[in-house]
Amino acid sequence: MTLKTILLSMIDLAQPTNPPAGPTGGVNTEGLADFLRRFFAPLFLVIVSVVALFFLFTREITRFVQFIILAIAIGVIFYVPNIIEVTAKAIAGALGITGG
Repeated sequence: MTLKTILLSMIDLAQPTNPPAGPTGGVNTEGLADFLRRFFAPLFLVIVSVVALFFLFTREITRFVQFIILAIAIGVIFYVPNIIEVTAKAIAGALGITGG
């Protein structure tokens, strides 16, 4: 009796099943950009801080200033929402390219 139950359970588990379909049938990526920003922001700040301290302690002020400017530019590009889309639309508009 127990062996029969185990075998029937194994056969039932071995049957293929259809994956659950979402509202559109695809992967839900809503909020992915916000999640990635929240996940990588502390890591980015730690790396920037360590490298900046290295440049300060080795008295390489020129490289320190260059690095801080680059870090600020990268931070703005990645952490300001929709900055790439807005910039691309502005450049396209300045070049006279109309979107469809």
